[in-house]
Amino acid sequence: MTRTFVLAFLAGVALVAPQTAVAPLAAQQANMSFYDFKTMSLDGKPADLAQYKGKVSLVVNVASKCGYTPQYEGLEKLQREMKGKGFNVLGFPSNDFGAQEPGTAQEIATFCKLTYDVTFPMFEKVVTRKGTAQSPIYTFLGSSGKLPAWNFSKYVVDKRARLLLSSKAASRPKTPRCVP
Repeated sequence: MTRTFVLAFLAGVALVAPQTAVAPLAAQQANMSFYDFKTMSLDGKPADLAQYKGKVSLVVNVASKCGYTPQYEGLEKLQREMKGKGFNVLGFPSNDFGAQEPGTAQEIATFCKLTYDVTFPMFEKVVTRKGTAQSPIYTFLGSSGKLPAWNFSKYVVDKRARLLLSSKAASRPKTPRCVP
């Protein structure tokens, strides 16, 4: 993910947001928004997503042992460049794809800090796939018609908590590139 691509993508989102908002979602129709959810941060403390209301959020399901894990570098760079400009990256670890996020919350936090100096908010490990264990956050995001097909799928949520865009769910690499 290059800086130019990301900035162009976000600029495009900002310019066309009213026209590209996902059709009314069931959750939105029930007056539920992304920023109404409460969860836990990676350090085990309660986290209210309402603190991000009024900002654009890039929501990403992350994994520490995936071939796409180097995306942490670009995500962190984006977070630092956009800090204070009404934008944030939100990371949600998931072990759904290839069991590539097997660690505990502490192990994930340590890996992210030591390997990529991650400063963007990271939340508790979630289930992104449909089913009874699916995180309510991903139930909401999935109401767009797109759920992650692999790690590092992205969603853009606007300042008013509307889901604007979701990346074409990253497809599983033909040859899984796992980091030992």
